[in-house]
Amino acid sequence: MKDLHRLWSLLRPYRGWMLGGTLIALITLLANVTLMALAGWFITAMAVAGAAGVALNYFAPAALIRLSAILRTAGRYSERLANHEATFRLIAGLRVWFYRHLEPLAPARLQQFHSGDLLSRIRADIDALDNLYVRVLVPVAVAAISALLFFIFLLLHDPLLGLFGLGFLLLAGVALPIWSQARGQAPGRRLAEDEAELRAAVIDGVQGMAELTVYGANERQARRIDGLGRGLIGDQARLSGDHGLTQAAVGLSANLSLWVLLWLGIPMVHDGGSLMPPQLAMLALFTLASFEAVAPLPQAFQLLGRTLAAARRLFAIVDTKPAVNEPAAPSPRPEHFDIGLRGVTFSYPEAATPALTDIHLEIPEGTRAAVVGATGSGKSTLFNLLLRFWEPDAGEIRIGGHPIASFHGDDLRAHIAVVSQQTHLFDTTIRENLLLASPDAAQDALESACRVAQIHDFISELPEGYDTWVGETGVRLSGGQARRIAVARALLKDAPILLLDEPTEGLDAETERSLMQALDRLMAGRTVLLITHRPAGLDWVDRVLVLDRGREVAHGDSRVIPEATQAPLLRDDAGAVA
Repeated sequence: MKDLHRLWSLLRPYRGWMLGGTLIALITLLANVTLMALAGWFITAMAVAGAAGVALNYFAPAALIRLSAILRTAGRYSERLANHEATFRLIAGLRVWFYRHLEPLAPARLQQFHSGDLLSRIRADIDALDNLYVRVLVPVAVAAISALLFFIFLLLHDPLLGLFGLGFLLLAGVALPIWSQARGQAPGRRLAEDEAELRAAVIDGVQGMAELTVYGANERQARRIDGLGRGLIGDQARLSGDHGLTQAAVGLSANLSLWVLLWLGIPMVHDGGSLMPPQLAMLALFTLASFEAVAPLPQAFQLLGRTLAAARRLFAIVDTKPAVNEPAAPSPRPEHFDIGLRGVTFSYPEAATPALTDIHLEIPEGTRAAVVGATGSGKSTLFNLLLRFWEPDAGEIRIGGHPIASFHGDDLRAHIAVVSQQTHLFDTTIRENLLLASPDAAQDALESACRVAQIHDFISELPEGYDTWVGETGVRLSGGQARRIAVARALLKDAPILLLDEPTEGLDAETERSLMQALDRLMAGRTVLLITHRPAGLDWVDRVLVLDRGREVAHGDSRVIPEATQAPLLRDDAGAVA
């Protein structure tokens, strides 16, 4: 009930549309039942009048039948229109709501989640929530109101007919949905989990195809995907089978209700004359048509398990507390952009040892510093702390003399440009990827930044130039080309602080040298922090901090740091230190 209550509160902005859709659905259902009942009465009355040779005013019932038909047709169209509009608004609003809760958790709190799992939550799980409105709330409201009206209608003709009619409606509209929900709860939960796991496995298989092939693991991955797919199909088959059974049970309930009505009604026609033959025909067709109100309920409650499982997966993300708490009264933009680290210590959750221990570093505004060390020495952790993705356990980080904890995270990162080892390009054009840094940048600004990054000539030679599609994660570009586009993007941002995370990793010597020349132009006049485990780029910096397992082992001018101290930490990947 708690999950349903939270979902209901999320529907608050769309309750007007929901109410409109429910009313239209109710009118449509009543028009259809009225049409069937009136048609039965009219045809039988015409036959009886013809056999008896008496006159019958057929204008009024014919007009009501035509009105019911028009209302049914218009109602079904209007119902689809209103419910689709409400559903699309709901899904769009839920995605925005979820993303607003998701974004503050990145990257610290999202490291435990696979990208495919997050994709399932923001797409499949949110799509599943529309079942609550379209297939649960609207059908339940319509069924409850219409069942009461149908009971009153039958009760006016005969109390016994009313009680039996209500009993069969409750069997089809209450008992069957309860059974269906109980049967669908476990497979519905598994569907939500298996869909996410299958999507993650497929993404891993596609993106890691080269590595899987090299290590001979592609067959094992294929078997895993096949197993997940079979499990998913098995649960879907069970739900489909149960849906078929419930629909058959609804049909059986409708026919039993009709049989009981005829069993009770025929003697009323023959004996006391409390029912006329046209009325019996009307009630018979009315009874069959009335089960349209409860027919959707078993499947609706069968899917409720999937809906609630999807809701719980979304709430698990939404209820996660961010790793960084934003200040209530953020500091204004700093006037200077020097960086100071004083006794910074940090440990990742559940880590056995600290990632950083008592780190001190001063980078005056406009100077360049490098942090070097082997993989795992804490270099990237330092960047995460500077970007306020994590907060230090002890010590303090200052920018322009202000603790970075006093800045709002977005305001702080607006003054920082990052060129990382893993350059991310979106599946769009080169132009759109560049405009992420400065949405209002003109073409001249784009070309100027790309010239400095030494990528403009390459882009100009492409058939579509800056409108060339780069593919997912920039797959149509080489590593060096993608890295240069990242440099151009950092130039367009024109931030006073520049963070360089292994910018030449994985590049050949010529590309590395060319990229460092571009980076030298990018670093001009900025406060720069470079992290690397290679000597490349150290000639461009003023001071060096050497880390080993999160601890400072050397610190000073880049020209006077003893080579013997640097050498063990700056080995090639083939060396002993990983």
